[in-house]
Amino acid sequence: MGSWVRSCLQSVLKMVNSVIGLLGMGMIMYSMWMFRSWYKHFDGFPSSFDSSPPWFIYTFLGLGIFHCLITCAGLIAAETVNIHCLSCYMSFVFLLILSESAITADIYLNKNWEEDFPEDPTGKFDELKKFVRSNQEMCKWIGLLIVAAQALSIILAMVLKVLGPDIETDYDSDDDYIPARLPLLRNQSQTAQPNLTLKNDSWNVKL
Repeated sequence: MGSWVRSCLQSVLKMVNSVIGLLGMGMIMYSMWMFRSWYKHFDGFPSSFDSSPPWFIYTFLGLGIFHCLITCAGLIAAETVNIHCLSCYMSFVFLLILSESAITADIYLNKNWEEDFPEDPTGKFDELKKFVRSNQEMCKWIGLLIVAAQALSIILAMVLKVLGPDIETDYDSDDDYIPARLPLLRNQSQTAQPNLTLKNDSWNVKL
């Protein structure tokens, strides 16, 4: 019963963790599109360092990579049910939730929250704000889905950490494997003894 519950929790954690991975891949694809638009504006690579892509593109790309790394850590932790992997995974997701909560609180409580961010010369940051405001209801449900997936992944990881790895099945399989080898050893010892006696008898007859 315990192994069945553990396998179900592992499957659910992988499914919930895939939501974080999809978010990370979407952010990486959007940042790649912004990179393409930026370099297309300069007809290739910019000639000066001041014309390098702004902070918003790099931040979006870094967040996407961080989400994908968290997803990989979650898949490894869910597959191995290792206590240390689960602890690291929960810490990463908890830090992610804290950072998201801090940004959300700053946006809702601070009226001049746009001044906290550097200026974006590409205008992509303004485009993202306009898209969120025009699709506020949809973005709200997507944000709630992401936060719910992150919170549920922490809860599932905590439950798996309490259950621990499935040691009983490995112990039973080792017990079943050792006795299976003992009859073979006994048969070899029994067959070896008659062969020795036959050789001794034939040697005595020749003498």
